[in-house]
Amino acid sequence: MRIRLTSVFVDDQAKALDFYTRVLGFVKKHDVPVGGQDRWLTVVAPEEAGGAELLLEPAGHPAVRPYRDALVQDGIPIAQFAVEDVEAEYERLRGLGVRFTQEPVVTGPVTTAVFDDTCGNLIQIATQP
Repeated sequence: MRIRLTSVFVDDQAKALDFYTRVLGFVKKHDVPVGGQDRWLTVVAPEEAGGAELLLEPAGHPAVRPYRDALVQDGIPIAQFAVEDVEAEYERLRGLGVRFTQEPVVTGPVTTAVFDDTCGNLIQIATQP
C-alpha cells in the first residue's frame, strides 16, 4: 500500500497554485476542469514527478470552513512536508514573505516549523535524521 494522493482544501485554486509552485517549489502535474470554476489540480515534488500528488481541492463544502478554522485556531497543521533542513527552508520562505506561526523547534530528533499557506491552512515542515 502506498499513498498516491492526498489533499488540502484551498479557498482559491489559482492563488494556491501560485503559492505551492512559485513559493514552495512544487510543480503542477494535473490541471483538469471539473465543472464551473473548479479544477482537478495537483502538484508534486519536482524530484518525484511520479510520487504522491497533493490535490489543491476547492474548499466549497460547508464542513470545510469550521474544520479548518478550528485547526488554525488551535495551531494544528493540516499537512506536513519533509525538508532537508528546516532552518534553511524557514529562512528561504521568510525571505519570500511567508508568515510562520511556529519558528523552528527541535523536539528530540525532529525539527519542525509551521507556516500559513495563504489559502486557509497551516502547514508544517519537518526534518528527521
